[in-house]
Parts: sequence; structure tokens; C-alpha cells
Amino acid sequence: MKRSRWKSLYTKPQFLKQKQSDNNKISRNSSVLPKFIGLTFQVYSGKIYKKVIVNKDMVGHKFGEFSQTRAIFSFKKKKKKK
Repeated sequence: MKRSRWKSLYTKPQFLKQKQSDNNKISRNSSVLPKFIGLTFQVYSGKIYKKVIVNKDMVGHKFGEFSQTRAIFSFKKKKKKK
């Protein structure tokens, strides 16, 4: 059994009382509850707040899963000599 399963869902009580607003800031370790479907939250990525719109597929996951903390890395292509 996964650790998150026996520890159950975690969400601060103040987040349960929030209403629809673009200013809802939530912590990365909070779980997505069915009550949050359709709401927009801002999740901190370590540098900026990213907007996350909750849908039914996200229920049971953590908010941190939907806000990347690292930039996407790709190698630069070298120019060919003529």
C-alpha cells in the first residue's frame, strides 16, 4: 500500500472555505478534493505562481503534480561547417 493512501488526503481547512476567484493560492502538498472541481488555483513552482484549473481527472492527486518546478532542457544543435 502506498504511503499516501494510509496517510489519507491532506488539505488545510481554510482551503475548503474558498470560493471561485483567480487569487486562490494553495500549497503544493494539498490534495485535490471533489469539492474543488471547476475552481482555479494558483500553485507556487518555486519562482512564480501558475494557474491550475481543476477537473475530475485530478481528484486524489496533489497540486504539486500540476506545476513543474524545473525548466525543460534540450541540447542546442550545432551548426555544420561548410
